[in-house]
Amino acid sequence: MDVLGSGHEQVVFCSDAESGLRAVIAIHSTALGPALGGTRFYPYAGEDAAVADALRLSKAMSYKNSLAGLDLGGGKAVIIGDPRTDKTEALLRAYGRFVESLGGRYLTACDVGTYNADLDVVARETRFAHGRSEAYGGCGDSSVLTAYGVFQGMRAAAQHCWGSPSLAGRTVAIAGVGKVGSWLAGHLVDDGADVVVTDVDPAAVERLRARHPQVRVVEDTAALVRTPHDVYAPCALGGALDADTVAALPARVVCGGANNQLATADMAGRLAERGILYAPDFLVNAGGVIQVEDERHGFSFARAQSKASGIFDVALRVFALADAEGVSPAVAADRLAEQRIREVGRLATIRLPR
Repeated sequence: MDVLGSGHEQVVFCSDAESGLRAVIAIHSTALGPALGGTRFYPYAGEDAAVADALRLSKAMSYKNSLAGLDLGGGKAVIIGDPRTDKTEALLRAYGRFVESLGGRYLTACDVGTYNADLDVVARETRFAHGRSEAYGGCGDSSVLTAYGVFQGMRAAAQHCWGSPSLAGRTVAIAGVGKVGSWLAGHLVDDGADVVVTDVDPAAVERLRARHPQVRVVEDTAALVRTPHDVYAPCALGGALDADTVAALPARVVCGGANNQLATADMAGRLAERGILYAPDFLVNAGGVIQVEDERHGFSFARAQSKASGIFDVALRVFALADAEGVSPAVAADRLAEQRIREVGRLATIRLPR
């Protein structure tokens, strides 16, 4: 794998044989500030797969943080292993020491396979662990504002497509009703949408139905894609928008919480060709990173939610730019993110007195 040609500032391989830690920390950019991104704990097939995921996700974090208006760069860490069997206090603390060794260039938080309680353990070895539990003064579950931000992006898409920022009377299909998907379903039900869902975990579906019995359930993602709907919301793992799915989607809008939804970059163009408005994932799911970033200033949920509400306006800017320049919203979002990285990042060359 050509790590040196990836455009990243730094890639760190972390190993501690005694605890079993094998991890990769990828720092894509610190042009806007320290690189913030979560720690993913996942049973990768091998080191190459782990490195590829870290590189892809860390670059997406640079763009996500830039579009969200945060003074943060992009990074990501992956721990190779099964979190259900391999996660131990010693491993998490060993990982924390590697994060600390970077001196604040990388700020870590939760991701797939890691939780607030895990970050509390990591934080025993580093000053640079965020997204901690409320008991330790942290922001708690960041999926709350992740889902809220996705809902704001969906409202903006509705405004752009149908002239009203409401999903009332629309059918929204949610693939994956874990933490983010279940909160999103709640917002949509409250807004008057008809919600249909699927998840590989029957318990997740039952938890959702216990709160919102009006939600409809289908067997699997293939059935969900065939179900008539106006908005498709991928909220599980990445790569959901592949050629077969894009060709079959009946939706007018795609807007979900999953990271890296496009299986390949050309899927953004294919969606546009089919007249489907794609709300870029790294734009609409930024509510979680906004929530985590606010923790650094003494967490205020109201303040963080106010910042996350801005996703609505940024999404409208992205859609308008895409129309004006004849490109997909994914390309338009990239351009806006790169513009801010370039313009604001340049200010670091203005030397300040010591």
